[in-house]
Amino acid sequence: MIGIIDHKNISKPHIINKLKEYKMDSLKIERLVLLIISAFLLLYCSNKKDSADTISLWPEIEPYESGFLEVSNIHKVYYELSGNPKGTPVFVIHGGPGSGCTPYMRRFFNPDKYLIVLHDQRGCGKSKPNAELRENTTQLLIEDIERLRRELNLNKIILFGGSWGSTLSLAYAEKYPENVSGMILRGIFFGTREEITNIMMNIVPKFFPESFETLALEFPDYQSSYHPEDWLERLQTENIENRKRNTKLYSRYEYKAGGLHIEDEMLNTYYNADENFHEYYTMALFENYYVSQACFLEKDQILRDINKIRHIPSIIINGRYDVICPPLTAFRLHKELSNSKLTIVEKAGHMMSEEGIERALFEAAIEFE
Repeated sequence: MIGIIDHKNISKPHIINKLKEYKMDSLKIERLVLLIISAFLLLYCSNKKDSADTISLWPEIEPYESGFLEVSNIHKVYYELSGNPKGTPVFVIHGGPGSGCTPYMRRFFNPDKYLIVLHDQRGCGKSKPNAELRENTTQLLIEDIERLRRELNLNKIILFGGSWGSTLSLAYAEKYPENVSGMILRGIFFGTREEITNIMMNIVPKFFPESFETLALEFPDYQSSYHPEDWLERLQTENIENRKRNTKLYSRYEYKAGGLHIEDEMLNTYYNADENFHEYYTMALFENYYVSQACFLEKDQILRDINKIRHIPSIIINGRYDVICPPLTAFRLHKELSNSKLTIVEKAGHMMSEEGIERALFEAAIEFE
């Protein structure tokens, strides 16, 4: 057994004296030297690997300003500003539809270099009223981003969006290309109903058959087809207990497929906590509402209008084993955007918090400083 070697306190004479003391022959000396060298190389390589595989995001910070932007007679959108008021503006466009921004999202950006703008889309997060579907369309969400940009008196902005956030970012950029200086996009989704159907019926069941069986046994019609309209009805039933049960089944099925290391124990803890219900309910409700309307986009709209944004510098990031937003879509987008860079992250799924994706997003933000 080799113990821990403190190489700073070992001198050459000391080693020689020890060798004489133990009366080692030349073969033993040679073996010992090789053993010591191997130990140092192993330690060095191990440290290098740890350094390459781990990353520290920027320290936690608090917003220096937050408030609500009234965007309609119904909706007030929550926003917050962090970092440098005179820095490069970056708009974080959260996923879902139906989730919201979190303090974690601020930490991808150097607070000395960036003005970090987070906002919760209509009906999401801290925006008011919560879970409100009226006056809630992709076009209105695009105009909310534009209204917030003007309210903050900003010129060009960087868009930082993942999953549904990539869809909304692309749709905004195609509507207002003159206002976008760059895009960092993760887990690419074009917003088509075909994508969702393929995910829910063709991809996820093949990799998570036990999760699919649980859902299919509860809802026999789901064995053959996915209809977001049916799920909207289940999620809005007047029976509160059934609503909770239906939401949990649907949300857990999708969440299980979200990353490479989604353990059942973690899911049990999350879904058994009553305080989390409203969070995953809003997500499930909005997702099926938007998908039932083809995300309020015309057929193949994102790719149809891609020529408007070909010139915008873009960094595209996707997990190799993302079954929610497979890398094929990211690859197609990269081929269409002539000024883009594509990173396929090995050993990663869909979650932005997965190690490789987190690193790629962090480094992409540094590139745009």
